[in-house]
Amino acid sequence: MIISDIISLDRTQCSVECYSKKRIFEVITEIALKQNPRLNQDEVLSSLINREKLGSTGIGNGIAIPHGRIKGLEHIMAVIVTSDEPIEFDAIDGKPVDIFFAILVPNDEADTHLKALAGIARKLSDKEIVKAIRSAENKKEIVAALA
Repeated sequence: MIISDIISLDRTQCSVECYSKKRIFEVITEIALKQNPRLNQDEVLSSLINREKLGSTGIGNGIAIPHGRIKGLEHIMAVIVTSDEPIEFDAIDGKPVDIFFAILVPNDEADTHLKALAGIARKLSDKEIVKAIRSAENKKEIVAALA
């Protein structure tokens, strides 16, 4: 899985004002729908929320990788959002989160889903990449850090 294949400027937002886990999921959903209006808003939001109920997707170091499987989605898509202030997210290290790398995958592509999660987790384990994302002043700088 090549990360640059699933990210885009159109699905990236920098320094979003957001103060709750639910709101960040709403922002991710709104961004996804702008790029793929055929998606069902309730389904995307529910997918993210229901997956989070199984256990936090906060992987530590201020990073979360929320994800969900979506019926009717043709290709995997990523939505990347940074928040202006870290928010409580029940991450595994107990720290608030300010980098959200959401993955939406077609419902029947479990293998793609797992490969994407692993690839993104590897990429975000690089401290220099995370530092570049946090210091980004716009979405172009976020995408460049991940490319």
